[in-house]
This record gives sequence, structure tokens and C-alpha cells, in this order.
Amino acid sequence: MTLALGPSLASMTSPWDLDRDALTDLLSDQPRYRVDQVWKGLYDQGVAPSAISTLPRALRERLATDLTPALDLTTRSISEDELTVKSLWNMSGDAAIETVLMHYPDRSTICVSSQAGCAMACGFCATGQAGYQRNLTVGEILEQVVLARSEALPRRLSNIVFMGMGEPFANYDRVMEAIRRIIADLGIGARKITVSTVGLVPQIRRFANEGLQVGLAVSLHAANNELRTSLVPVNKKHPIEAIVDASRQFRDKTGRRVSFEWAMIDGVNDRTSDAKELAKVAREAAAHVNLIPLNPTPGWPTVGSPASRIRDFANELDSLGVNVTVRRNRGNEIDAACGQLRANQGATPVKLRPKR
Repeated sequence: MTLALGPSLASMTSPWDLDRDALTDLLSDQPRYRVDQVWKGLYDQGVAPSAISTLPRALRERLATDLTPALDLTTRSISEDELTVKSLWNMSGDAAIETVLMHYPDRSTICVSSQAGCAMACGFCATGQAGYQRNLTVGEILEQVVLARSEALPRRLSNIVFMGMGEPFANYDRVMEAIRRIIADLGIGARKITVSTVGLVPQIRRFANEGLQVGLAVSLHAANNELRTSLVPVNKKHPIEAIVDASRQFRDKTGRRVSFEWAMIDGVNDRTSDAKELAKVAREAAAHVNLIPLNPTPGWPTVGSPASRIRDFANELDSLGVNVTVRRNRGNEIDAACGQLRANQGATPVKLRPKR
């Protein structure tokens, strides 16, 4: 007997869209222990329902029809040291997303996407220039983590960063639900999860009140409104002063400081004057600064700052009383920056503000 899916289930695109209650409803014609078997297969074993060997064949076939994994691997690039893996996945509606899996000696970190494409249009970001397709479902987000956890073995998947394609806070409710289920159903601690935003202030304030110990990173990239608006157009609506105030609120509510992300762009935001402006803003927000060496994208005009300039910029910030780190640059040879695999399939480059 096949149980017809109701409207809420029929619209789902991934087995991991089902929470425990929804799965119980779907299997209401089955013995109760079948729910436990399917749940264990999805969340402990990390396999699709069709591969859960403890289920009878008829039920596996039924679930394979009703619940189909959302992600279909299109392209995978592996760095020469095999420590960085970039994957491009196709989904329903001709949508595509990317994930990056970064390995360390005994653990791994996954960079997940929250949208297919992005509507923020940041001038140095391949994803932002490729345009927006759609929000991901909760299950599509969870599926990225489940697949990464299996691929990371024997390493432990220890950290999740929402720094892939899309603006997480533009898909706020689904991202929050995915985070809560990552914590509850996949057993990854809140403090091991970080969400990155371009600075959607109302959502930062809302996030501060979620009662979670999840980290927050703001993609700042400029510390004066004129330059930042040219790099991150949403700054016109949510200027730096509002971001600083919301960042202080986040720290007050959670006890965790915000990280300001700063992609180092040669001649654009890596001058001594930029360091002084950034230091002032970071001190006001009590924020940590994370400098990001920019991965070059073939065919795009953005040029990252040279290593010597990044080092000097970090030293300037340190001398001005700012806690600063430089992110390790990984995956240059495999297009590991957000949106690069997709960009290489035909996105149109834009011109940034010239050097001054």
C-alpha cells in the first residue's frame, strides 16, 4: 500500500525535509519501529531511504518514489593536497549550488549554501554577479551537511559555515530551522556553526534573540559607506553605523563577538587609510576581524591583495588595537571561492571601483 503525500510533503525536495513528526505521519500505516529505522538511516547512517537495508524492499521502493535526494553531483574538484573538495550540485528547477569541504588532520569543515545564486550583487563575488534563482529548503541545506559528513570519514565533521552561495538571512526561517535540526538531529554543537551575512540588520537583531550560541560573521569589506555601497549594494539600505549597532546587540545578547570578514582587494580596500577606518569600526563593535585572501576567478577583474600587503594590513590593525586573523587561502587551483565553478559556466564580470 502506498501512502499518498499530503500537500506539505508533496512540495518537499529532499528526504531531510521531514522532521520526526512529518516522518511519523508519512509512515502512519507502518509499525512504529519503522520510523526509528528510517530516522536512523537518514540521520545516523546518512543514506537515502532507498539504501536503508533494514527496511523491507516494498517500503524502500515506496520511499524512493516519495522521497528523492535533492542534490545531484555535477562537478567535483579536489586540490592537489586532497584537503579541499569543491562540489557543484544540480537541483530541481535547473538550480545549482556549491559546497566546499575542507579537511584538517582529524576533522573537517563544510561550507554550505543557503540559496541557489544570490540577489545581493556584491561586485567582487562570482555568485552575486550570477544572479538569484531560489531559496533552498531545510532539507536541501541539511542534505549538504549529511553528504559532507559521510565524505569526511574517517575525519569528524566538526564545523559548519554558512558561507557558500546565497545570503543566509534572506532565507532566514529555513536557515534557522536547518540550524536547529543540525544541532538536534545531527549532533553538531551550536558553537561549531557560523552564519555569514552581508549585513541585513533586522535579521541580525532577530538572530541575536534566537537563544542560540551560533557564531555570526558580517561580510564588511569596507569601513566607509561610500566604498562599501560600491562593493556591497545592500549597504545603501543597511549602512555601517546600523551594522555596528546590531553587532553590539548580538554580543550583548549572546556573549559572542561578531567577526568582520574583509576580502582583501588590491588597491580597493587594502590601503593604510582603510586599515584605520576598519580599526575604528571594529573597536566600536568590539568585533574580531578576519582578513580573507581573495581567490582569483579567471575572466573576472577582481585582483586580490599580494601576501605582503595582507601581512602589513594585519600588522596595522594589530597596532591599532584590533584582534585580527588572516584566513588560510585554500583551493586556488580548484576554483574554491564562492560561485567560481558556476561562474566559469558563463557569468558576466563587472568592473570594480578603480585604484586611487
